[in-house]
Amino acid sequence: MSDLDLEAWTCPAPLRDSPTVLLGHGAGGRLSAELVAHLFVPAFGGDADALGDAAVVDVGGQRLALSTDSFVVRPRWFPGGNLGTLAVNGTVNDLAMVGAQPLYLTAGFILEEGLEVAELGRLAAAVGEAAREAGVQVVAGDTKVVDRGHGDGLFVNTAGVGLVPVGVRIGPTRARPGDAVLLSGPIGLHGMAVMSVREGLEFGTQIRSDCQPLHGLVAAVLAAGVDVHVLRDPTRGGVAASLNEIAASSRVGVVIEERAVPVPDDVRAACGFLGLDPLVVANEGKLVAFVPGEQADAALAAMRAHPHGQDATRIGTVTADHPGVVVARTGIGGTRVVDLPLGEQLPRIC
Repeated sequence: MSDLDLEAWTCPAPLRDSPTVLLGHGAGGRLSAELVAHLFVPAFGGDADALGDAAVVDVGGQRLALSTDSFVVRPRWFPGGNLGTLAVNGTVNDLAMVGAQPLYLTAGFILEEGLEVAELGRLAAAVGEAAREAGVQVVAGDTKVVDRGHGDGLFVNTAGVGLVPVGVRIGPTRARPGDAVLLSGPIGLHGMAVMSVREGLEFGTQIRSDCQPLHGLVAAVLAAGVDVHVLRDPTRGGVAASLNEIAASSRVGVVIEERAVPVPDDVRAACGFLGLDPLVVANEGKLVAFVPGEQADAALAAMRAHPHGQDATRIGTVTADHPGVVVARTGIGGTRVVDLPLGEQLPRIC
């Protein structure tokens, strides 16, 4: 692979300068990355390469994980979940991706005038139930109401706090050549579940979101003694965005076997109908793990023994070649670049 000019394979990106915010700036792709790197990081300070799903800070001799996220999914109810369960599990999973045990959440509700109180009650109950199932407490919150026509019904913001065990060091810059790339299960379920309801599409079977908490799965891998280097839950931008972000942060290359990536038949059919690559479709209950190659079997065994990782598999390897570039070996023997999505292909997915 080292003698290939992979940079020459990529098409020139279209002009992305815009004086206004675009939907694509919130899609988890290249536009999102540029907004964070060139606007927010300079304003707030910090290292763009070290940005992960959660921040880890030292407080009183303990390492705390902090994360915040906002949820604007449309529709608010979809097969396998809803805005409330998504808000809880999304933040719990962000904490889990640095190896933390999630402890506490806050919940902020931005309501549009005219929202039915009965629906608000059902979503609040869903938040509470999801928190109990994940073993976390909602300890603080806020409510704001905006004028009719200015809020699309209901948005939710959550923040989370967790405790990182001693000795656990997981971060986006720790991927190393020789690492195995593992995936905890089939991809594309959440994005296609939301799209099928939103667009009124029928694919023969009902596609259900994979929305679920992942901290138990992560704890099982760590308990097996695996030196986990990087974790990422491939939400917006899907597996493609997660792999590209890790490759760029760690300055390594990633090679995946396209046939090894588990894509359910109904998801593949839906993506084919919509003209989408399953690798860019959002997930809400899967994780990508980078572990030392010699520990891949132990990690997979631990994942498969957990209910949320029964279909875990190895999909690729980290290489010193083509730093920052992700490539896939195709089923017909070719190789293609798996690029970071530019902008919004599936808007309002989480």
